[in-house]
Amino acid sequence: MASRILYPGTFDPMTNGHLDLVERASKVFDEVIVAIAASTRKNPAFTLDQRVDLANQVLGHLDNIEVCGFDKLLAHFAAEKQANVILRGIRAVSDFEYEFQLANMNRQLAPEVESVFLTPADHLSYISSSLVKEIASLDGDVSKFVPPLVNEALLERFKK
Repeated sequence: MASRILYPGTFDPMTNGHLDLVERASKVFDEVIVAIAASTRKNPAFTLDQRVDLANQVLGHLDNIEVCGFDKLLAHFAAEKQANVILRGIRAVSDFEYEFQLANMNRQLAPEVESVFLTPADHLSYISSSLVKEIASLDGDVSKFVPPLVNEALLERFKK
């Protein structure tokens, strides 16, 4: 059976940690669907279309990647995309409890879909989108935490 893995998140902004996980997943799975959640409750810095566009540009060097936005229950979106695995990134032990709860809930909603956890490379484990967004909004340099295209977008977004 071909493996279609769904990697969901807000990717606001996409970080080098996200990029690391997608690149590694692309070597293990036949197809990787980077599923960008609308997540309007999180007050994203970029629109869904902007995040999808940035992700497509950043991930353009990978040939088994599909990037798409979604605004529905993840279990329903996984079924729609015929994904048989959901990828979740875990940076630290503190992430595990929440991700474990999500995996168990998704198992109840979509028992045919497995959850897989990956950790980012050690040198990327401290990076979070929310911290990057906060630093960028306060005129801090985030260039070592995000791909160059994302850094440019953040500079433009938070230009004073």
